[in-house]
Amino acid sequence: MLQPQEIEVMYIIPAIRRELAKALIRVNPSQKAVAQMLGITPAAVSQYISEKRATEVKFNEAFQELIDESAKKIAQNHFLVIQEINELCQNFRKSDLICQVHKQLDTFDNKICDYCKR
Repeated sequence: MLQPQEIEVMYIIPAIRRELAKALIRVNPSQKAVAQMLGITPAAVSQYISEKRATEVKFNEAFQELIDESAKKIAQNHFLVIQEINELCQNFRKSDLICQVHKQLDTFDNKICDYCKR
């Protein structure tokens, strides 16, 4: 049984980075620059934009809009990256999306589960 924190670390944060990388590459096509903004390697950026990494989780349109807004802020000030990813994680945790991902990825009997949102 996966803990909600494991879901976040193993799936949600990488998926957020994937979408941030894709949004930032539209603003600055240099993978090296995007990697520096996100504090990851250029190879990771390449894998994110080519959908070779962090493909298990897809975000709905509303959450994607939050990611795009965060990308704009990060593009203007890359020192905000930790704050923005943290806020995105908090928003994800508060929504039903965390439960949907947990149910998709875990095998326990989760019909009445609400632990992720506690």
